[in-house]
Amino acid sequence: MPLAAAASGLRMLAPDQRYGRVVAVRGALIEVDGLAGAARIGSRITLRSPVGAIEAEVVGLDHGIAHCMPFNEPEGIASGSRADLSAGQLGLRVSSGWLGRVVDGLGRPVDGKGPLPQGREQRRIKSAPPPASARARVGARIETGVRALDLFAPLCRGQRLGLFAGSGVGKSTLLSMLARWTECDVAVIGLIGERGREVQEFIQDDLGEEGLARSVVVVATSDEPALLRRQAAWTTLAVAEHFRDEGLDVLCLMDSVTRFAMAQREIGLAAGEPPATKGYTPTVFAELPRLLERAGPGTPGQGAITGLFTVLVDGDDHNEPVADAVRGILDGHVVITRKIAERGRYPAIDVLRSVSRTLPQCLEPQDNATRLAARAELATWKDMEEMVRLGAYRAGANAEVDRAVALAPRIEALLNQDKRIRSFAAEDFAALLGILEEIHENAL
Repeated sequence: MPLAAAASGLRMLAPDQRYGRVVAVRGALIEVDGLAGAARIGSRITLRSPVGAIEAEVVGLDHGIAHCMPFNEPEGIASGSRADLSAGQLGLRVSSGWLGRVVDGLGRPVDGKGPLPQGREQRRIKSAPPPASARARVGARIETGVRALDLFAPLCRGQRLGLFAGSGVGKSTLLSMLARWTECDVAVIGLIGERGREVQEFIQDDLGEEGLARSVVVVATSDEPALLRRQAAWTTLAVAEHFRDEGLDVLCLMDSVTRFAMAQREIGLAAGEPPATKGYTPTVFAELPRLLERAGPGTPGQGAITGLFTVLVDGDDHNEPVADAVRGILDGHVVITRKIAERGRYPAIDVLRSVSRTLPQCLEPQDNATRLAARAELATWKDMEEMVRLGAYRAGANAEVDRAVALAPRIEALLNQDKRIRSFAAEDFAALLGILEEIHENAL
């Protein structure tokens, strides 16, 4: 009888169930033996400890030893702890019931509103973008409600734009304005490595009830393990891809790509990968295009993911490795500078250093001519600004400089925008044209 019961129990076991044992814990890295031939890169491992189960992922393999990193703190893990190999890859069952909800990097609710409604189909968290030959083209211009962007760096449906800024210059505030006002059906917002205290401030004060109602927010704070921070970035794109495949126009906001790169660097270094540029490992620069290329137009019949990705530049150096790599992948970049922020003009966007690669096709000819004329005046003012402030330039010496001196303050005043007030592109272009024509008439 005991033999029959044992045989029945064996038949109930999954045929591919495997487990190993922890043989070493080296900082964030946990080494597991006994899974040779079964564990793969990306495989899920469940570590058993006295305080409960801990989920981990295989990030490296070395002579039959699986190198794993946990999704949460590995409390209670000791040499000899059991490690179960989970069948299949981690996936998400996204549905429209996720709108208005806040989830973590694994798609688990963290807003206290109960379980998430699950969709019918499971979607992989890390997936490939649509084939380049099958993708639709970038669509028409969409309004962001942010005057400086709509006038000088317009955004199109399916475009990917980078917001490059140092710390504390209004990047998160600009992101909240874009989340509330940009034309879209659904917004998916990834807060990657964000400060814990700022999450509720962003959701309640900046995003608000109206913005949250059409959004899914994915959160991984700075104190969480690197694996979960990296996973949150992939989850953000996976949720956006679900709504894109439903035929919706999706706005994907991620703050920030730099913290995703830092998490990938931490994982790579723990797995024994050699540091390359400024300590970043080679996989960082391999993963960046795989992540960012997932945004953009879908195939014909699908919607599009319009991506806005923030890049935290190290020491205000806009040529540091991650910023340089991201700038080469995206379809444009917006530069937010400390110098403009210190003058009190917000959003502190440097329109002369910002570029949208959908120009000039996305604007009407008259609007584009207005934009170019205003840029020319701002460029002249930037060249002569120091001389004018020092008193080295004498008014009347050059008509072009005199015109720029008169125009620049008025254009700067137009670009200054309260975070609670939405602008409209048609009115903004009319106002900018009015400033240019008025100064021209006065000059005559």
